[in-house]
Amino acid sequence: MSGEILIHIVLVIGLAIGAQWLAWRIRVPSILLLLILGFVAGPVTRILPPEHLQGDWLFAFVSLAIGIILFEGGLNLKLSELRGVGRVVLNLVTIGVLITGVLTAIAAHYVLGMPWEIAAVLGAILTVTGPTVVLPLLRHVRPSGRVSAIAKWEGITIDPVGAIFAVLVLEAVIVMREHGPGEGGGMIATILPSLEALLATAAVSVGISVLGAILMVFLLRRHLVPDYLQSSLALTVVILVFALSNELHEESGLFSVTMMGVFLANQQYVTVRSITKFKEDLQVLLIGCLFILLSARLNLDALDYFDARAFIFLGILILFIRPIAVVFSSLSTGLNWKEKGFIAWLAPRGIVAAAVASLFSVRVAEVYGADLAGPLVPIVYMVIIGTVTVYGLTLQPLARVLKMADSNPQGILFLGASKWVRRIARAIQEQGMTVLLLDVNESNIERAREGGLPAVAADALGEQVFDELDLSGIKRFIAATSNDETNSLAALRFKEVFEGGEVYQPAAPTARTETSQLRVPTYLRGRPLFGATHTAQDLERRYEAGGEVRTFEVTAPAAYEALQTRYQHNLVLLFIVRGSSLLVHAEENGLVPQLGDKVIVLLPPS
Repeated sequence: MSGEILIHIVLVIGLAIGAQWLAWRIRVPSILLLLILGFVAGPVTRILPPEHLQGDWLFAFVSLAIGIILFEGGLNLKLSELRGVGRVVLNLVTIGVLITGVLTAIAAHYVLGMPWEIAAVLGAILTVTGPTVVLPLLRHVRPSGRVSAIAKWEGITIDPVGAIFAVLVLEAVIVMREHGPGEGGGMIATILPSLEALLATAAVSVGISVLGAILMVFLLRRHLVPDYLQSSLALTVVILVFALSNELHEESGLFSVTMMGVFLANQQYVTVRSITKFKEDLQVLLIGCLFILLSARLNLDALDYFDARAFIFLGILILFIRPIAVVFSSLSTGLNWKEKGFIAWLAPRGIVAAAVASLFSVRVAEVYGADLAGPLVPIVYMVIIGTVTVYGLTLQPLARVLKMADSNPQGILFLGASKWVRRIARAIQEQGMTVLLLDVNESNIERAREGGLPAVAADALGEQVFDELDLSGIKRFIAATSNDETNSLAALRFKEVFEGGEVYQPAAPTARTETSQLRVPTYLRGRPLFGATHTAQDLERRYEAGGEVRTFEVTAPAAYEALQTRYQHNLVLLFIVRGSSLLVHAEENGLVPQLGDKVIVLLPPS
């Protein structure tokens, strides 16, 4: 028996990671493959027998995993992002939740034929969207302006709020079931316990989360925990806060760990970067395992609920209920119609909805019977699949139509705004590409702005740097300061945001490359920029000595070779503009200009 359990654990982990890797390769939302593989491994092939995936242990694991995921989400929330959008976010997680819950319940009753009590529970469950789906979509689309902050804050905060709302609704319908609409105080007997539970949840969650955050800051600030134990300590404190909060008040743990993450993300005493990175890696594993486990628990009978009525219900959710909720939540908030349209088309359901549905279905079955509880989980899973598919396939085209995202981002973020970097950035800008300069030197930033270049004065290694940068239209990062160590550290940092293949820096000084003790390992550097021999100091010297950054069009097959000959093969190829794409000359890519290209080069001094 123990051997069989071990095999099942290995299968779950293997399917979880394998599905996400395959989704990355074929460029589809990973949730779709996770749900499909879980269903195939469960009821279809019975590699993971559904009857083995039952019991309190599973629900305890699901609840705890959701708590860890929401804590990681809280770590991504910066209060500075709420400037100008705080009101609409608050409206979305209050007014929007109520409107979504009520209208979804009405649709479930009249379209799916559910009893009002079950429809109310389903409506409450489907109020949650979730960072596990929203954040990957935002990273893929990279919308401009404030909609990204609105969507991120809503996606993360609505999970605990929606989960608490769902618990209150479930408890309310159970009270109604036990007392009846006209007994034991009727509506008062239903509303008062819910209000008391809501206030108790808020009080317990805020108190416990503050204590947890203070404990973490105290231990880290006084260096009472070594670096290699910081992530493990954070995980332990998160689990402790989650369990203690739930013990003090049922279902308050999710809100507590989310708030703890927000508090840690916005304090100024200690850095939480290492903790954030660890939680991101753990989140990938947890999300995959949760979807595999929960979808494997379904029965084949679940497919019976995927009928025409279910698809009509899905259409009502996407086309009517979400837009109505956004319209009412954004009244008098200053959002324009494009921003409202984008947010109205972004409400995919994720792992929290799946987990809450699985947990609630057991309770509903106990009170109302298995027949009435039967549609709950299948309908939620169908909504997850449907919303992820629809929004995943259409959000980026919609963003392009609304002009809220660059359809072909080719821009460059430069670290360093010295004179030669500003000239290169201007040459790229003249080709219609987005550029952004980042430097701690206020004088360099001022000169860049005077020259019409977007520039931000900030420390690339600072904790808050990503909050200060608008990366819409930006595809790659070039670290071009005169300090090679700074360039390497910045390249390593910005690989968190850009693909590793789109992070560059000039070659290291010769003394560093020839001395093994000083050499920075290749994997800790950006890709070598403009060839293996051109250091930042070399490029700066060339420019200061009279070198020019020029753009030439390749109008004949041998035009570039002729240009090389003219300057005695002493020019430096920087970039190639090919159609609407910008190609960076790196050491290993063997970039060769073609007919019709435009080449940006650094000419030698006259």
